[in-house]
Amino acid sequence: MNILVTGGAGFIGSHAIDRLLAATDSRIVCVDNFNDYYDPALKRANAARHADNDRVQLCELDICDAAAMQGLFAAERFTHVVHLAAYAGVRPSVQNPAIYERTNVGGTLALLEAARTHSVERFLLVSSSTVYGRGAVGPFVEDAPLGIPRSPYGVTKRAAELLGLTYHDLHQVPVVCLRPFSVYGERLRPDLAVAIFAQKIAHGEPVPLFGDGSYLRDFTHVSDICAALLAALTAPACAGEAINLGHNQPIVMREVIDALARAIGRPAHIDYLPAKAEDMPLTYAELSKAERLLGYHPRVEFADGIRDYVTWLRKSGQIPPA
Repeated sequence: MNILVTGGAGFIGSHAIDRLLAATDSRIVCVDNFNDYYDPALKRANAARHADNDRVQLCELDICDAAAMQGLFAAERFTHVVHLAAYAGVRPSVQNPAIYERTNVGGTLALLEAARTHSVERFLLVSSSTVYGRGAVGPFVEDAPLGIPRSPYGVTKRAAELLGLTYHDLHQVPVVCLRPFSVYGERLRPDLAVAIFAQKIAHGEPVPLFGDGSYLRDFTHVSDICAALLAALTAPACAGEAINLGHNQPIVMREVIDALARAIGRPAHIDYLPAKAEDMPLTYAELSKAERLLGYHPRVEFADGIRDYVTWLRKSGQIPPA
């Protein structure tokens, strides 16, 4: 396989490249524009992990540059695409929706056009659980009504899915839409709740919690997500499908904070803040389809994953020693 990984210097992307290198003999092109949504130095550090591997080529490009994408596909003749690049974050999308539309919809369209012009064997379009919105009934089933997304981020991810599925129907681009749920683990983005909570607890600062702490999230370890990505690259009969990648065990946010406090060994002082309209009260993945099409079975229990994450934070010097 000759694989393009977009957003390959990000949290999930860098883990996906790790997994591809370990499990295949493929050549990998990592595309990332190192934008400043969060500290680009963190993404540079992720990319540096693969700098000495002659099977990985880093291309600093913007997926929204349609001409650049056409040129890259023509030069590299990719067989497989793992499309992870996106502007992420629910709350920031409410404040700045235009950049989300440009990147998540326009960038995806540029890649689909390149994949249409230069045939690929599989195009993994990594979406988000935020495509489920108001009106969706948990556990969320892929082919049941999705409801109305609660944020521009969710809207753009749903629009990207629809583009992908349309390109599958119109142009036979073998698109698979994958919907990860609340991914966490080593190298987690610093803007995500688990990372914010951990830093606040470790430094004895108030932990910001929007709402009363009763919201539930289906936290899924990044290693389980990457196992599913690897399976989806070659699994038969999944082109044209949308598939959940979750853990199927939603956890109350207050319990997430408690688990982090136990792992860190310090108490959590919670600062309760007003609930945000864009936040889903529940995310909950139904996994029958993932099990059937990908042989997907999440293996990392939340308590174990949180302990491993805290261990990594300490080893990397991001929180004080125990």
